[in-house]
Amino acid sequence: MTNVVIAGASGRMGQVLARLVREADDLTLLGGTDAPGGDWIGRDLGEAMGAGTWGVPVTDDPIELVKDAQAVIDFTAPAATVALSEICAQARCTHVVGTTGLAPEDIGALDRAARHAVVVRAGNMSLGVNLLTQLVAQVARALGEEYDVEVVEAHHRHKVDAPSGTALMLGEAAAEGRGVMLADVADRGRDGITGARAKGAIGFHAIRGGDVVGDHEVIFAGDGERVVVGHKASDRTVFARGALRAARWGQDQAPGHYDMIDVLGLR
Repeated sequence: MTNVVIAGASGRMGQVLARLVREADDLTLLGGTDAPGGDWIGRDLGEAMGAGTWGVPVTDDPIELVKDAQAVIDFTAPAATVALSEICAQARCTHVVGTTGLAPEDIGALDRAARHAVVVRAGNMSLGVNLLTQLVAQVARALGEEYDVEVVEAHHRHKVDAPSGTALMLGEAAAEGRGVMLADVADRGRDGITGARAKGAIGFHAIRGGDVVGDHEVIFAGDGERVVVGHKASDRTVFARGALRAARWGQDQAPGHYDMIDVLGLR
């Protein structure tokens, strides 16, 4: 059995993850964390979710939980993820990170933690999206700079970061296919008189509204034709199942900073 802690257990993804861990035959749910001052702190996780008594605590101090865990699944916020990475490194516990909006210095902190423990980080953990990144890289490589690349993503009104982590994954894949660095060619906002589109730019557009789980399209626009590839998620369980797969996979790996391409054996 693999003992699992859910970080951010009161969130949308946290609740989906908690239910799936409870249903799994090979996983044990040790507990969940919530942000300091959260309404769920000190409560039973099952009761807080309206699912009955589970005997599973919710706390704002992950140290006691993590010391007995083999995996922590973390869809929270950058500062919380960085703090948790240090705890997981000390406990030699697999840290599965679905947090988005991470800055370069945050990723650097995860790199340091990965010297001591397994870190699996991805902006999207679904099988479909990770297959899509491979396809985007191939298309970008084949079409070259004569085709303009635009990444369009849509999410629910509560999402706080833009572009989404998945959109950035897709942009990175397109840049990789072209042999360039995304930071050098990304165009993340247009307003007013912007001038003509720069050749080789990779554009991003974010839509926010309603309860959209996650829609992503990559448009390769050339003269006389457009190639459009995409992915639509209608249920958060696709992300949660990927995260559980990563948690299981991490148990057999050496310390290091991995992604879902590694987990799925697609590299």
